[in-house]
Amino acid sequence: HYCKMTEAVDSCSLSNPNEVLVKHWHWSAEPSFSNKIISATIDLQTCVLKDNVEKLVLDTRDLNIMDVYDTTTKEKLSYKLQSTHPVCSTFGSALVINLPSDSRAKGSSPNISIRYETTPSGAAVQWLDPVQTIGKQHPYLFTQCQAIHARSLIPCQDTPSVKSTYSAEVTVPAVLTALMSAVRDGESVASDYKIYRFQQKVPIPSYLVALAVGALESRKIGPRSHVWSEAAVVDKAAYEFAEMEAMIKAAENIVGPFLWGNSDILIPPPSFPYGGMENPTLIFATPTILAGDRSLVTVVAHEIAHSWTGNLVTNINWEHFWLNEGFTRYLERLIISDIQGENESNLIAMLGWKSLQDAVDRYGESNPL
Repeated sequence: HYCKMTEAVDSCSLSNPNEVLVKHWHWSAEPSFSNKIISATIDLQTCVLKDNVEKLVLDTRDLNIMDVYDTTTKEKLSYKLQSTHPVCSTFGSALVINLPSDSRAKGSSPNISIRYETTPSGAAVQWLDPVQTIGKQHPYLFTQCQAIHARSLIPCQDTPSVKSTYSAEVTVPAVLTALMSAVRDGESVASDYKIYRFQQKVPIPSYLVALAVGALESRKIGPRSHVWSEAAVVDKAAYEFAEMEAMIKAAENIVGPFLWGNSDILIPPPSFPYGGMENPTLIFATPTILAGDRSLVTVVAHEIAHSWTGNLVTNINWEHFWLNEGFTRYLERLIISDIQGENESNLIAMLGWKSLQDAVDRYGESNPL
């Protein structure tokens, strides 16, 4: 279904999706807050796109690879974790896996499992000690994979030109809650731990993979939305984002049905580095927009707009990221016009125009950026 040739060129990825395409992956993970690592196994369902393809190449960065094997037969596969990219260390290291000898023809579907650990230096995961949280009682972690940090969380084809469905099981201490950029699919208790399950049935690029673990509570704010945060701010957040469903409906009236199932919002601790992040089914939004009067909800309108412009229709590589943000900004302002009126939307547009003028004045009219 998703096995289509891609001739996209992405200079930020070391992988080979033009030869072998990852179409689905399952992730079994257990974070260790004491060691600041995640122990995990990822099972990759792939499709070979050309004849005589011998290797699957994945992006990694700061990962400890422990074992690679055929998911079906359990036969170990030879692999090599190459040296860090000589020009740009941010690109990480290519993980080169030799495909099973009977799975190298066009149309083959080798399933490959990788057992590995993240490292404390991994760029995708931010680990917070209890003192860095609002409640001061429990640790917290959240991820930020955009633009090319997913490779420090999972071995993957870390390019927006590749989209995969995924499922996951995340084991955490029972006092904590795990959330991902996927639909929640139940939980179970095992001694002092809980196992949370997730399903993402809409194919997404790697930069939209997200995980958060903490002492979280939720409030229902619409028929398909909850807000999640630490207990101290959850009610304030529920008030702030009460217009969530109205924003989704406004967007649907413009660009069509919302395909993601639910649209929750997570309010991470203040160290979250962005205003918002459009993770599917789980928008991350900075607590600094909890103004008490709903005056800063344009950030949420922007992330909701990404559910169509960016998350469904995506830039093919990072040279074209402006397409994600440009169309999303336009749709955001249409949503705000519907919810808050045309005058508010026009004011936001004029502020954007002023920012553009300031950037041109600062960097020069001939600057390519």
